[in-house]
Amino acid sequence: MARKEELRIFTGNANRRLTERICEYLNLPVGRADVGRFPDGEIDVKINEDVRGSDVYILQSTCPPVNETLLELLVLIDALRRASADRITAVIPYFGYARQDRKAEGRVPITAKLVANLITTAGANRVLTMDLHAAQIQGFFDIPVDHLFAAPVLIEYFRKMELPNPVVLSCDVGGAKMARAYARRLNCGLAITDKRRIGPHETDVHHIIGDIEGKNVILVDDMVSTGSSIVQALRAAKERGALSLHVCATHPIFCGQAVPKLEAVKPSSVVVSDTIPLNKDKERDWIRVLSVANLLGEAIRRIHRAESVSSLFV
Repeated sequence: MARKEELRIFTGNANRRLTERICEYLNLPVGRADVGRFPDGEIDVKINEDVRGSDVYILQSTCPPVNETLLELLVLIDALRRASADRITAVIPYFGYARQDRKAEGRVPITAKLVANLITTAGANRVLTMDLHAAQIQGFFDIPVDHLFAAPVLIEYFRKMELPNPVVLSCDVGGAKMARAYARRLNCGLAITDKRRIGPHETDVHHIIGDIEGKNVILVDDMVSTGSSIVQALRAAKERGALSLHVCATHPIFCGQAVPKLEAVKPSSVVVSDTIPLNKDKERDWIRVLSVANLLGEAIRRIHRAESVSSLFV
């Protein structure tokens, strides 16, 4: 089938505002589609324009409610495939079900692989995502995956802050590689928390490796979920003489009491991106949301034109 020149962008209900910002960057309208529910709660999708032979992008973060947003994505992919779209790219700013990326103990699933299979089977030809919880998830897909990082947007914000004597702090050893990249680009020191897991949702910080006394700490992580690990690290940093505390994370999941937990530690700022929409009840004057719309929009433009996107990966 010959591909048309049209670039089409559709969205589910997870993050429509981000889709609108991306379309503003690309000077395109949001694709016309109804994504609703049947009376019994089943997902009802109708594509309201001709997409035959088009290059189609579906923007949908699989954020809470995760099962709803994931199934919306799958049904949208199926609808567009059956409408004869030439190529379908699933743009997933936040990829849910990413925590279980291996068998850490017996008789547990690898849900990241399962979801990758579902997206591929539904009919996606390509995936564009951002700050995966584990980079190896790219290998779970049998289709091309472009893995972007929000770092360029977040780092530029902290550069403009011009914090005196900053140091980047990783929440754990696993995040050291990402924290090292931030420290290198901010031209500052690096510290790492020695974290021990004492339960499924609880951790304890024993040590901080590196010098943070009298310094402005920028704690870097890929997401803020329950906030427990971050709060533990912030408390440990404060006890060891940190001058100010700043949190930098891509995905603001903010489950349960995450915001009140952070509020109790009194960080100077929490800087996140708009990969997940921030509910009104979680908005605070110390939470700063930066948009990754231009970064995602440029990646979509380059993929559509068959141009390199590797320069956007850093």
